[in-house]
Amino acid sequence: MKDFTEIQAERIIYKNESFFIIKDAFPVSPGHLLIISNIVRKDYFELSEKEKNELNTTIELAKSIIEKEHKPDGYNIGMNCGESSGQTVFHFHCHLIPRYKGDMENPRGGIRHCINGKGYY
Repeated sequence: MKDFTEIQAERIIYKNESFFIIKDAFPVSPGHLLIISNIVRKDYFELSEKEKNELNTTIELAKSIIEKEHKPDGYNIGMNCGESSGQTVFHFHCHLIPRYKGDMENPRGGIRHCINGKGYY
């Protein structure tokens, strides 16, 4: 997938001036959502200041969408910026991943585990 410009309209669960929200096609937990820029921007660092500000509001809104159907105990908010970070679709998207007690044996360190062996401190 090159970008998200061909997402079917029925997959969009919310849209505002800068972003739209869909359920992740390959969710890592129940309720996993993607917030995607309406205009193709490569990553977070290419968003305008206006878009960055609206992103905060959109994340909060996505959280409320998740909590209508699920009762997570926490969240990871993730943005991969660049191929070396693992980005494979070069159209800005932010993962809002609900976390649940017991979904990992030891979640301590969270996203610090993106580099093998560096998560524990």
